[in-house]
Amino acid sequence: MSQPSASAPASVTSASLFSELRLRQLRLKNRIVVSPMCMYSSVNGFANDFHLVHLGGFALGGAGLILTEAAAVSPEGRISPDDLGLWSDEHIQNLGHITDFAHAHGAAIGVQLAHAGRKASTFSPWRGQGAVPDMQGGWPVVGPDAQPYNAAYPLPQALDLNGLQKVVQDFRASTHRAVLAGFDAVEIHAAHGYLLHQFLSPLSNSRQDEYGGSFDNRVRLTLEVARTVRAAFPDHLPVLVRVSATDWAEGGWSVDETVALSKRLRAEGVDVMDVSSGGLTPLQSIEAGPGYQLPFAERIRHEAEMTVMGVGLITTPAQAEAAVRGGRADLVALAREFLRDPRFAQRAAQELGVKIQVPSQYGRAMSF
Repeated sequence: MSQPSASAPASVTSASLFSELRLRQLRLKNRIVVSPMCMYSSVNGFANDFHLVHLGGFALGGAGLILTEAAAVSPEGRISPDDLGLWSDEHIQNLGHITDFAHAHGAAIGVQLAHAGRKASTFSPWRGQGAVPDMQGGWPVVGPDAQPYNAAYPLPQALDLNGLQKVVQDFRASTHRAVLAGFDAVEIHAAHGYLLHQFLSPLSNSRQDEYGGSFDNRVRLTLEVARTVRAAFPDHLPVLVRVSATDWAEGGWSVDETVALSKRLRAEGVDVMDVSSGGLTPLQSIEAGPGYQLPFAERIRHEAEMTVMGVGLITTPAQAEAAVRGGRADLVALAREFLRDPRFAQRAAQELGVKIQVPSQYGRAMSF
């Protein structure tokens, strides 16, 4: 694949958003990240032309790091039948085309590895609601215990110790495949009410064994997965963990616990905490607004002394710049705004007065 030429040289800038960041030996050209967004457009877990165009557009648009949507580490770990997957060696080639394209256009790209737990076997948002019936391709789901997410969701079977070990090994195997597919980073999904988050929260984990009850027990599976993924991924490349800093519900997972978990993950070699919130219970009461999750990221950054990614209703270059410049986050991830404008990074450079490299094919759009 031919390398793109640049219409303008990069310049030294005072904009914090466009300062380089090094994560181990991975160099990010800016602090702008495409947040993982489920697209529900796969068949049997395979990436296809949609994913190439979708993710490739962000590389052309100047994002420093692109994170794929959640890629299931096992068929039973999919949220829906239409999820991306990395549970088979057959998935590697198609994902490799996407990483090649991203690299050719100057972007780093990582894969989010996930297991949906009790929130698996559900319809894609525009295809229905609740559990997918067996006759339409549904499957049995698992969780920390037998509590469903709500009455419309599948009833999970509590994982036994063998099942827990399989989850850990599925993350390990998928991490090896991520290396072969050419990914620069791996993010472990421990947020939004999916399996690892289900074990973290006392609202969804009523176990009485070594994986339930105390804080030490509830974080055990997440730490085992992180340790295994870190060992399976090249030492010179970063591992990220996405967390929900709070359940936004009484008696749930808390910000204090997130700080404590972050410190333990740092000791396991995790490089970045991607700080989101919510998703565990339909009883959540979220106080949303522009940048509403940044205080969580800022607290983890300072108290756990970790690199953090801030997310949540960040929609303008000024917001993103202020978050980085003000020390609230080291990286800023956007989701819906990238769907509205895949070239957000180029727009941000224009608004912040920064000259950046753009593909020659798009250079004429940078002149006014």
